[in-house]
Amino acid sequence: MADAAAAAPPAPEGAPAGEFRGGFGGRGRGRGRGRGRGRGRGRGGDKGDKEWVPATKLGRLVKDMKIKSLEEIYLFSLPVKEFEIIDYFLGSTLKDEVLKIMPVQKQTTAGQRTRFKAIVALGDFNGHVGLGVKCSKEVATAIRGAIILGKLSIVPVRRGYWGNKLGSPHTIPCKVTGKCGSSTMRLIPAPRGTGIVAAPVPKKLLTMAGIDDVYTQSVGATATLGNFAKATFMAISKTYSFLTPDLWNESAFTKSPYEEFTDYLAKHHDPEKNRVAA
Repeated sequence: MADAAAAAPPAPEGAPAGEFRGGFGGRGRGRGRGRGRGRGRGRGGDKGDKEWVPATKLGRLVKDMKIKSLEEIYLFSLPVKEFEIIDYFLGSTLKDEVLKIMPVQKQTTAGQRTRFKAIVALGDFNGHVGLGVKCSKEVATAIRGAIILGKLSIVPVRRGYWGNKLGSPHTIPCKVTGKCGSSTMRLIPAPRGTGIVAAPVPKKLLTMAGIDDVYTQSVGATATLGNFAKATFMAISKTYSFLTPDLWNESAFTKSPYEEFTDYLAKHHDPEKNRVAA
C-alpha cells in the first residue's frame, strides 16, 4: 500500500487532501479540455453578439434593406435558407412554444442509442406560423435546432370572414384540409365570437397563426402528436394556395428581387472578391 501511495502522482495545487485519485485530469470538469459533457460550453456565449454575415443573395438583400418585408419574399416564392432573415423581419414578435419532447431509440450492435426529438411551434399571432422538428443527443440542442427549422418553415396565413365583411379578418377564408400519416385535419370557417373549437395541439398552432374563430374536424390517429401538428400546419399553409374568386383579378407582374438588384449584388457582393478576401 505504501508503494502504491508513493507511485501515485502528486495532488494538484488547491485540491482538497484525500480527494485526488490520479488519472487524466478532472474528467472534463476542469478548463474545458475534457471530452465529456462539459466540452465547449464556454464557447457559445458570444454567438448572440456576433454580427450576422449573410451567406445567400436573399440574406444580403435583406440586410442591405433592399427587401422591405417578408411578403415580398413570399410573393416570388424565394426559398429562405437563413433563419436570421425571419429574425430581421419578425424579431421580438415571434414567440415559440415546445409542443413535445420525446425520446427515440435506434438499435445498434452495441445496444440502444437514445436521442431526443423536439417539436416546436412558432408564430407572431398576426398571420405567420411555423413548425420545427429536430432530433439530437441532448434536449437543449434539439429544442434549439427545432426553433431554427421552425423559423425556416414559417408561412403566411390568409385570414378571411364568415358572413359580412365587417371589421378585421377573423377566420380562414375557406375550408382547407391537411394530412400527415393517418392524421387528417380539416379547418372550417366560423362566425365571429365562436373561438377556436379544436384540440389542445392544433389550438396552439391556430392561436399563433392569428386566427380567432374556426371549427376543426380531425380523422385518424390524433394521439400521434407530431403528425397531428404537421397536419394542422399543412392545412394552415394551404389558405394561400386556394384560389378564391376575389383573387381572380389580373395581377401586374413585377421583377423578382434577384432580377431587380442583379447589378447591385454584382457591384457590392462580388463572389470573386469575397473569395480573395477570405
